[in-house]
Amino acid sequence: MVYRPLFFITGLVLSKMAVFMYFPMALAFYNESLGGVEFLAAIIITHIFSFIFIFVGDEKERSRLGVREMFLLTTGVWVLASLFAALPFVFIEHISYSDAFFETMSGITTTGSTVLHDLDSMPHSILLWRSILQWLGGVGFIVMGVAILPFLNVGGMRLFQTESSDWSDKAESKTRQVALDILAVYLLLSICCFIGYRLTGMNGFEAVNHAMTTISTGGYSTSDGSMGHFSIGAHWNAIIFMFLGGLPFLLLIRAFNRRQPSAIYKDAQVCGFFTLVVVFSSLLTVYLVLTDQFGWLDALRLSLFNVISILTTTGYGLDDFVQWGDFSVVIFLGLLFIGACSGSTAGGIKIFRFQIALRLLNRQLLLLMHPRGIFPQKYNNRIVSDDILRSLIAFVLAYLMTIGLSTLLLSLFGSPAIEAFTASITAVSNVGPGLTPSIGPSGNFAHLADASKWVLAIGMLMGRLEILTVVVLFTRHFWRR
Repeated sequence: MVYRPLFFITGLVLSKMAVFMYFPMALAFYNESLGGVEFLAAIIITHIFSFIFIFVGDEKERSRLGVREMFLLTTGVWVLASLFAALPFVFIEHISYSDAFFETMSGITTTGSTVLHDLDSMPHSILLWRSILQWLGGVGFIVMGVAILPFLNVGGMRLFQTESSDWSDKAESKTRQVALDILAVYLLLSICCFIGYRLTGMNGFEAVNHAMTTISTGGYSTSDGSMGHFSIGAHWNAIIFMFLGGLPFLLLIRAFNRRQPSAIYKDAQVCGFFTLVVVFSSLLTVYLVLTDQFGWLDALRLSLFNVISILTTTGYGLDDFVQWGDFSVVIFLGLLFIGACSGSTAGGIKIFRFQIALRLLNRQLLLLMHPRGIFPQKYNNRIVSDDILRSLIAFVLAYLMTIGLSTLLLSLFGSPAIEAFTASITAVSNVGPGLTPSIGPSGNFAHLADASKWVLAIGMLMGRLEILTVVVLFTRHFWRR
């Protein structure tokens, strides 16, 4: 194991994160509101530790990074970034470090679960910092999903391996270019989303924050009422950009840079994503109208918004769908598991894994009828090898086991069974709200025991890093020379 380049890269990440703390600090000093001095203290502490990491590390040994180093680096960076990013919450809101770490991990993994309340009266500096964390976490995960996870073959992600997933010296410039292209598209969509929110009634501060948390499919809001606090036009703007945030960003790059929009609508994942949105939105719309809860237009808007919000794991709240009835709760429970497209900012199991599983089922049925037949397993015109299938099955099993273990621990720490189960699903899937009144769109996670918050924070991290990236660190073979 080569540690010095890991220290160097971690130090760089911490130093960049400290730079982003300057924005809420400047806002606090400009508004003469709470947070300026507190952010300055957090910046100084983060810079000091980043310099220590950089000093101890060695940039020249980066070429020696192997698979084990990449696993450790991926998890280590997310954990350390969260540890330091939590400082402003402790300094400004005077909450426990458990609450601060939960809020930070929820932000940086774009989960969107919160322990804070009275957001409407909270200092703007801390609201901006929450949104920045989600925006950075979103773009960070896209780059990781395109360049690192396929290289590590986590959960069948090798199916999406490209030149940018090659970490040899020759491919370093290609990887850097792809990362810059992703950042450019991400920034462009954020700006367009901001303009949309401004045109639909939000003020500048609200539009900036919601643009960052919409594109990142994070779901943090500046109001306790979430998106219900804003206009119907803002709801439709959110629907459009949440959907775009759930698409594979490499396909968006091809559509923008290479003028190939067909790359989007011909992709199997995108077709599956669109189909799920249409089917479940239609079912809920009809259900809400037939049960006399809403008229057709309101039912369509609320159904479409909440289906996309949960499917893309954004987690914005627009009306409390937990109160719509058991039929809607069952639908949203299923959507909590799915997630949107691989290569997007969304969490969850991801659509491509369900599609491959269905094709595998169809292949097995064909083999039952034609035992000697040859039926190659393909996805998006690429062969799905046995290695990829094994990785995919291992991921789904680990995913379900993580939810099961988390549910068991939360029940042990005092949560009711249903609350523990849906809290675990929403954490591991990086969705945000659960499916009980206490942790649903109208509730939050403040009432949970501190131990439960740490369990859920770990679940958020594992879900964001595709489970196995974290689990492998706790195996004996990983640490053997």
